[in-house]
Amino acid sequence: MIPIPAIDLREGRVVRLTQGDYNQQRNYDFDAVELAERYVAEGAQRLHVVDLDAARDGGSRNRLAICDIASRLGVPVQAGGGVRDESDLYALFRGHVAAAVVGSVAVRDPERVIEWARVFGRDRIVVALDTRLVDGVWTLPLHGWTEASGIDLHDRIALYLDAGLDQFLITDIARDGMMGGPSLDLYRALRSRYPDARIQASGGVDSIASLSALKAVGVAGAIVGRALLEGRFSVAEANAC
Repeated sequence: MIPIPAIDLREGRVVRLTQGDYNQQRNYDFDAVELAERYVAEGAQRLHVVDLDAARDGGSRNRLAICDIASRLGVPVQAGGGVRDESDLYALFRGHVAAAVVGSVAVRDPERVIEWARVFGRDRIVVALDTRLVDGVWTLPLHGWTEASGIDLHDRIALYLDAGLDQFLITDIARDGMMGGPSLDLYRALRSRYPDARIQASGGVDSIASLSALKAVGVAGAIVGRALLEGRFSVAEANAC
C-alpha cells in the first residue's frame, strides 16, 4: 500500500470540502505546485489532484496547474474532476498526467469508460466510485452526491473487472473530510470479494494508525488530504508505517 497525498483545487486555491459540500470548504494557504513539490521531496510516490471547479461546473479552470504539477515532478499524478469526454482525457494526458480519475461518467455510462480504457490503456483510467450505505446497501449517488442513482457499488465493480479495468478509488461519502478514520469494514469486504482489484481507499484518514489499519486490510493505496495539510503527520512518516 502507498499513501497518496491529495491536492484539491478550487479557483486556483488549495482547499478541502467536508463530505463533498461546496458550502463546507476549508482554505489552505499553500501554492499548489509548491505543495506538490514538498510532498514529493518528503517521499510521495504518487499524487492525487482534483479540479473541484470542473467537477461541479465543467470547464478546465485548474487544468494548467494540474498539468504543471504533473510535468514538473518525477512521480505519477492521477487527476480527476470534470472528466466528461475524450477531449478532457487528451488534455490531461498531453499535460503528462499519468492517469485520469473518472467519477460521474463511470457511474452513468460505464461502456463509455470501458471504451476509453481500450483507447488509452487500462492503467490510465482510475474508476472513482463514491458510495453511501443506504438500508444496508452500498449505493452510488450522482450530481454532487445529492441524487440517488439506485446503482449498487458491487454491480459496477464487477462490470469493470469483467471488462479488464482493475483500478478503483472508493470513497465512503460519510467519512470524506471528517477526520474520523476510514471505513475499514467496507474495504475489508471489497478486498475479500474482489482480490484482484487495485483499490485506493479515500475518506477519513486522520492518523498513522488509520494508514496502518488500511495496510492490514490490503488496499493498494490510501488517499490522504486534510491530515497532511493540517500537519497530523508527514508523507515521510506515512511511508514509514
